[in-house]
Amino acid sequence: MIIFIDESGIHKQKEHSTIVLVYIEIVVLPELEQEILKIEKKLKIPSFHWAEHGWKVREKFIKAIASLKFTYKVAILQNPIYLPKELEKVLLHLVVEKNIRKIIIDGKKPRWYERRLKKILRDKGISVRKLKTARADSSPGLHLADALAGLIRYHHDKPKSKAKNLYNLIKKKQTVQLVDGQ
Repeated sequence: MIIFIDESGIHKQKEHSTIVLVYIEIVVLPELEQEILKIEKKLKIPSFHWAEHGWKVREKFIKAIASLKFTYKVAILQNPIYLPKELEKVLLHLVVEKNIRKIIIDGKKPRWYERRLKKILRDKGISVRKLKTARADSSPGLHLADALAGLIRYHHDKPKSKAKNLYNLIKKKQTVQLVDGQ
């Protein structure tokens, strides 16, 4: 199993933040990454990033990924959040599996973020060598995590928006949802 971690809205002072963990079985990862790359090619975009695309591209991307093989867990937090404390609390409940081969997080994180995540993993008995950082544009799995984090945050900030139908489309792949740490 490989886990991709992305978050959305953690810099905001109001509304919600999301932390999304996308779980992908090892045997499915190469297929899934190829499918994501095909979707991006079809949409004529170099890589998907929620903040960089309008609703037409977002909608097409979410609809296309809805049929792929993955599951995800999400934590939805009320802003402002205190990231080191909240991250630790949330990950204690979201990362419970022992058969983790690798955890990949977006490489744009500060050093303290990576150290805190490693401490959490060590405390749970998971090898920190499994933690890798990657630039979002280099990993299709991170494109998927980014799309989910952006969509879920947007839906929770504006539940009656056009994000509602897209959220309902991917919600069946959700295995855990924590709201405000609960």
